[in-house]
Amino acid sequence: MFEAIKSGGPLMIPIILCGVIATYIIIERCIYFYMIKKRDMKLMYDLNGSLSGSNYEAAAVACAEADTPASQVIKKALDCRRWDEKDMKEAVEAEMDLVIPRYEHLLTALGTIANISTLLGLLGTVTGNIKAFNVLGGGSGMGDPAHLASSIAEALVTTVGGLVVSIPSVVFHNYFLSRVNHCIVEMESDVTSVVLRLTGRVK
Repeated sequence: MFEAIKSGGPLMIPIILCGVIATYIIIERCIYFYMIKKRDMKLMYDLNGSLSGSNYEAAAVACAEADTPASQVIKKALDCRRWDEKDMKEAVEAEMDLVIPRYEHLLTALGTIANISTLLGLLGTVTGNIKAFNVLGGGSGMGDPAHLASSIAEALVTTVGGLVVSIPSVVFHNYFLSRVNHCIVEMESDVTSVVLRLTGRVK
């Protein structure tokens, strides 16, 4: 395996680096989305009891313990519960805009890696083919078979390497974007239910 990777030439170094970074991002985001879903479920369960008894201090503690984007927005709503309803809603909406980037953390980097790794593989294909043609044009007949095989290997290995990194990156990038949208919808629903209870519209 190492020899095959080595045959890809210097361009395999940035491709492998992209693969390592992409793997880290994918694992980190999978754990993150799993944890915030679990914490938000517990948060809403705790808030149901706290708000039913108008125990706002306990509700604030539950938000602090959850430490999720949704809990941050709900904490803002709790802090503004004595404000005019219109002002409270504006404050909550502003807080939502602040926390949404927490869902999108590292996704731009993952999308960039998906594109760059493909281009690096294509670059390796081009440079490998150029070397192969130089071998063919550098002497009589088919040139040096060893150099020709090395050039062709560089073209093929970098292409494969770029695709191996790019395909999973694209798949997970799109998956995480859908998770972000889903989380935002859930957050809006949870926050709205809390705001309605704070304003007395729902008991």
